[in-house]
Amino acid sequence: MCKITNDLNNLRRPELLVQAAAHGTNRYRRRRDLRRMLRAAIPVDARAALEKLLPLEAALEGRRRTRDKNYSVARHVDILSALLAEARVFRRAPV
Repeated sequence: MCKITNDLNNLRRPELLVQAAAHGTNRYRRRRDLRRMLRAAIPVDARAALEKLLPLEAALEGRRRTRDKNYSVARHVDILSALLAEARVFRRAPV
């Protein structure tokens, strides 16, 4: 099992956060949203996108857990939505 698959399988987040993110995947548009979220060029494939999204989400999770005043639930849902959508594509891709 690769590291990305392992990281995805080990994600544990509050149910309400996951439900909001799952709902957000319906409106997710890779070209539009990844450019905004990553503030960089759009990664070529789902694996590359996940490699960039996972650390961003982990940082947001850390802020949420420590109740950091700079934590943004909207950004967390946004990043999680992208993570779920890219993970779906990644899991369907041939190995």
